[in-house]
Amino acid sequence: MRKETITLKNIESFKTELIEEEKSTATINKYIRDIQTFYNYLQEDKTITKECVVSYKLKLAKEYRPRSVNSMLVALNRFFVFLNIPECQVKLNKIQKSVFGDDNKEMTKEEYKRLLFAAKSKNNERLYMIIQTICATGIRVSEHKYITVDALKKGRAVIINKGKVREIILPIELKRLLLNYCKKQNIKCGPIFVTKGGKPMDRSNIWSSMKSLCEDARVDSQKVFPHNLRHLFAITYYQLEKDLDTLASLLGHTSIDTTRIYTMKSGKNCLRSLSKMNLCIND
Repeated sequence: MRKETITLKNIESFKTELIEEEKSTATINKYIRDIQTFYNYLQEDKTITKECVVSYKLKLAKEYRPRSVNSMLVALNRFFVFLNIPECQVKLNKIQKSVFGDDNKEMTKEEYKRLLFAAKSKNNERLYMIIQTICATGIRVSEHKYITVDALKKGRAVIINKGKVREIILPIELKRLLLNYCKKQNIKCGPIFVTKGGKPMDRSNIWSSMKSLCEDARVDSQKVFPHNLRHLFAITYYQLEKDLDTLASLLGHTSIDTTRIYTMKSGKNCLRSLSKMNLCIND
């Protein structure tokens, strides 16, 4: 069996390959972070063997949830292919799909409205507008840079992400709000949500700014992060249209199975549906 040693140099070479494959910055950063964690686990001897990878997998299982473990193993397996040692790949954990979402993490429309009110109360109009933009369009937080003045004028934005190009329609009301915002902020061209230096806002800054609203909005901090706005968009759209194909296109999903995850009923709604079946007889 061919042996390979993990080095900082081949990790950097792998990163270069991911960049050339036009993977998103978030994906690249996560892959490299997961591989560096494995690198640190190996301590002095950096030789990769199937045995040490299996041992690492068992260690992860004690510390993380199965889905998190799988995401870390995906990065490693991809790295092993790059190193030409596919025999070191390990199987992912089999996870039974849940039929409903987690009530403790699902943001409701009322909670969303309270977040907006909290942002407005703090006179943070930029945050107020970016929260609405993500939730009203379903874009990823990293895609906000494609919401430009030119896109507003056309009523459509072209999103380029993960090697795919998709066009989204900007709701009329959102378009009106953003045009007014641009007028007040004297934004005449380019991305709408920028820093004082004129660069698109960083996702971590948006995340932390949203978290700062939790107490005033009376919303559990577990529910408050940009991606949950995308989930709320998906759930709201599906409840209205029941059209998974169009929703997948709007969200930029290659697989419709991914879209199904976004549209799962909450546990409370699932319980309500089961109760309506009236299959329990009290004699």
